[in-house]
Amino acid sequence: MSKSEMHICQCSHCQQESVHAEKELHQQMNLFLSRLDEQPRRWYGAMEANRIGAGGVRLLSQITGLDEKTIRRGQQELADAFAERSIGRMRLPGGGRLKVEKKIQSWN
Repeated sequence: MSKSEMHICQCSHCQQESVHAEKELHQQMNLFLSRLDEQPRRWYGAMEANRIGAGGVRLLSQITGLDEKTIRRGQQELADAFAERSIGRMRLPGGGRLKVEKKIQSWN
């Protein structure tokens, strides 16, 4: 999901024509998630799944469009207290594009 697109909730309540109390909350969650980068999106999904408890991962996947494996990965990162994450870095060391080295030919 790119930052600009907002997921439409796929939970059984939001798919019905009738209004339910959680519909606006689900829309707000998806609006918020549409503005986050990959890691914070994963961590927010994990926190909400933890808050819900049993069945939370599947429900959050339906609400947010995040893959269940992604939410579980976020739960593991939260449980590990972000031990693998350094402060101030978005990517892990070694992540991102490789540096491009310019090759210079000598004309001898």
